Amino acid sequence: MKYFILLLAATITCSCRAQVVVKGNDPHIHYSGRVAFTDSAAVLSWSGTSVKINFEGNISFSMHEEGDDYYTEILDGKVIGVLHPDGNVNTDYKIGISNSGPHTLELFKRTEWAMGKTLFYGFKTDGKILSPPPTKKRKIEIFGNSISCGYAILDTAGKDRGSAPYEDGYNSYAALTARHYDAEFVNTSKSGIGVTVSWFPLIMPEMYDRLDATDSTSKWDFKKYTPDLVIVNLFQNDSWIVNMPDNPQFKARFGTKPPTAEFLINAYRDFVKSVRGKYPKAHIICILGSMDATKAGAPWPGYIEKAVTGLNDKNIYTHFIPYKGTPGHPSANEQQAMATDLEGFIDKTIKW
Repeated sequence: MKYFILLLAATITCSCRAQVVVKGNDPHIHYSGRVAFTDSAAVLSWSGTSVKINFEGNISFSMHEEGDDYYTEILDGKVIGVLHPDGNVNTDYKIGISNSGPHTLELFKRTEWAMGKTLFYGFKTDGKILSPPPTKKRKIEIFGNSISCGYAILDTAGKDRGSAPYEDGYNSYAALTARHYDAEFVNTSKSGIGVTVSWFPLIMPEMYDRLDATDSTSKWDFKKYTPDLVIVNLFQNDSWIVNMPDNPQFKARFGTKPPTAEFLINAYRDFVKSVRGKYPKAHIICILGSMDATKAGAPWPGYIEKAVTGLNDKNIYTHFIPYKGTPGHPSANEQQAMATDLEGFIDKTIKW
């Protein structure tokens, strides 16, 4: 009987352990990407934005989804699941933990800002919150389009669907490259965007300096993150729309006449010059690929080469990933091939 009482007391003690609450703005949380903050929550919108924490014990977190986002869940460096958060404000999401730790949990936003925003309120644990994950030595930023967002990677039926369930920024070449170098990662990208014209009324020179991409008055503080390496992968969307005079965005940007080669070269040069102004010491690689803007005979690599030559900057480079030769957006295997190609160029060209 004495043993039974002691066991019961131990069970009650274990089930009533105090919860440690860590709010969304707590310094024990390590955020990657352009993250906004309210009084009660961190606002996650950009593709590749992530939340990371070190802890012991069991853990849960609270978030409120304002769209149709998906998150990759990574525990101790291994993917353990995919989360599609609901729109309920007070939902707690629990992570199954098989031992007391220590552990590292990361939540990686795999969908872009057009899919929605997530309000992240924080973590709860019945154990301990440990020192925050350190900032990685290397830092990368991507300025790109749907390829960099991982558009339609998960559409294995070949329909090239770009809705939220089929997008996976975690397995885009951009994120793969960042993980290869164990680098911090900021993905300033949007499907359909161009340098001179997009499939919607916003171009990269108008978006690249925003904290909230949907708000022209919301400006990003470039002092908060200084990349060692910037990768620009743009012009794929321009390459289509400049040949579509009936497209409403063509009309809005160009009127009735398509832009000249000189106009396109100057626009690309001016954008890269703006990026250089924000990051004076960064290496910048202007790439293109692997969709049809790099197929044989396409003028777009040449436009980029001329733009970069005009900048006369020894730390700005060009690199073109070969046309993949298949319809639609890059598959998971094609994204991996892009990453491998880009990593090979980086290894040969840049010391960092």
